[in-house]
Amino acid sequence: MSTRTFPSLDDFRAAAQTLDGVCERTPVLRYRDHEAKGAAPSILLKAEIFQPVGSFKLRGIFHAVQALSTAQRARGLLTVSAGNTAQALAWCGRDFGVTAESVMPETAPSAKIDAVRAMGGTPRLVPGPEMFRFLKEELWQHEDRAFIHPWINSDVHLGHGSLGLELAEQAPDAGHVYIPVGGGGLLIGVAAALRAAGSTARIVAVEPTGCPSLARALDAGHPVDIESSTICDGIAVPYCTEELFPLLEELVDDIVLVDDDATRRAMISLLWDNKMLVEPSGAIGLAAALAVNSSISANSISGDSVCLLSGGSLDRSFFATS
Repeated sequence: MSTRTFPSLDDFRAAAQTLDGVCERTPVLRYRDHEAKGAAPSILLKAEIFQPVGSFKLRGIFHAVQALSTAQRARGLLTVSAGNTAQALAWCGRDFGVTAESVMPETAPSAKIDAVRAMGGTPRLVPGPEMFRFLKEELWQHEDRAFIHPWINSDVHLGHGSLGLELAEQAPDAGHVYIPVGGGGLLIGVAAALRAAGSTARIVAVEPTGCPSLARALDAGHPVDIESSTICDGIAVPYCTEELFPLLEELVDDIVLVDDDATRRAMISLLWDNKMLVEPSGAIGLAAALAVNSSISANSISGDSVCLLSGGSLDRSFFATS
């Protein structure tokens, strides 16, 4: 029996109440595959691309920002981000009337950089290794701004948990929930909220084969550093934090690795068959569900497979160049 303490159902409900009127209660839609033949297991899509900033990140970041004191917010906000967290922080800065700056990789898609600036945020572009060094060495301690850690902040987890509460109501027959994993904050919030709500769905962590940091950590029994090479820029995190590893280890039931070609095919299907533009990190869960469902018979899958479409920030040139 676990001795770890996760937030209670009341804690998650309070966070969801805080987000009421800020974040959308995004729809759960049935996946359409026009090339499917015969019976297929049911796949549902939780469309977080319809949030005001185009991703789930607003849930956790807004909840964390509102938890700061007025004096803390007045110092300005700071985070580290591949792009979607930065957009959420910029949105919060504008909403609270304070400045927002994000340490971002200089290789971030221009769509994400431009969106941050459009919402009044300031991208601080650095080489990718420097971004991760900023986190690992806690360099935010030398900054005046109030820092919101994108992964380990407990208020971020509570905000992300609001998605889990919605899923418990919208997809009560879910047998598997496929969650993309980068830093791990989304999975912890959603999985813990589902558990608190009494869901028995299996939690499936999904990573790209080019950046399987959680899978390698689980294999080793502790966090390890790895090399990263994937189109899934939003979850290209080459290590698992010491703080979150034990929580992820407890909450994850299964893990699926997906290659970039499968993710591209899922993106194309979402665009053409389902009329939804989803970035690689947002489509990888669907790619995983399709791979799992195609490898076993439809009758052997219990319950719906729910995929979190976590974000939709994508350069216009992506399909022409990938």
